Amino acid sequence: MFYLVSVLLGLMSTVMTTMNGSLASRFGVYSATVIIHVLGFLTVSAVFFIKRERFGKRLPFWNYLGGAIGFLTVIISNMAFGRISVSAILALGLFGQSLASLLFDQYGLFHMPRNPFCAKKLYGIALVLSGIVFMLWNTQISAIVPVVCSFLSGGIVVLSRTMNAHLARCTSSLQSTFFNFLSGFIVAFAAFLLLGADEPLRTHPAVFPQVWMYLGGVMAVLYVIMLNIAVSRVPSFYLTLLMFCGQVFSGIAADILLTGAFSLGNLIGGALVTAGLAQNLLVQKRGLKPCEGEV
Repeated sequence: MFYLVSVLLGLMSTVMTTMNGSLASRFGVYSATVIIHVLGFLTVSAVFFIKRERFGKRLPFWNYLGGAIGFLTVIISNMAFGRISVSAILALGLFGQSLASLLFDQYGLFHMPRNPFCAKKLYGIALVLSGIVFMLWNTQISAIVPVVCSFLSGGIVVLSRTMNAHLARCTSSLQSTFFNFLSGFIVAFAAFLLLGADEPLRTHPAVFPQVWMYLGGVMAVLYVIMLNIAVSRVPSFYLTLLMFCGQVFSGIAADILLTGAFSLGNLIGGALVTAGLAQNLLVQKRGLKPCEGEV
């Protein structure tokens, strides 16, 4: 069941990337990030009030910074949106997430369950990497900045979601989501004040009628709650790849809808990544996990 939830999270991620990117094109990157976090915070606060949730025990300050760190992924995704394809953004993010996920699984960082790396999974990882290469084959070298940013955002995603999941285990998934949007909003608003002086929201304030663009922040609340649950039940590396299975094909559809473009390389790359995931899951299902002593 949680594997299916992971795939659904990937699909939601693509939808939110498209909504948030469209919002950024209207208001500017920093303004859009503030709007996203405000809407998310108001939504989770309403749920918090309705459920009459009570705050749990106090934890060290860093436990509440998952949203502040995750804020960077919104900025980076919005900066890359429109400069490289949605599929390329997802593929680069996957590469960064895969490397970070292997590290988090190997050492059980932030008190997450350890899932040591097995040499038997190298074949699946090779398929995953070949799939990423296919998806990036036609990316222009002139787009090096959004390429690097999208890659780094992958590692940030893993760090942020792991910190949020750890907070959820210590308190509740709803409380973790609340602090995710609270800390994210504080950082986003500070960035807006410092760096967003020339953006349309501050120079020519206006509300655009396309309501769907504003739903990214609302959808993000459900996304974070579901992710907090999945992170504790699915190994980080598998979670990354399962989410990508949902992202890649919906990302191809988004490229077709937004630009009318279709890339056979993206389709082949997505199929290879899916095949690599299936191979690794098959290894696990057969019980071939004698990882002791392996690196």
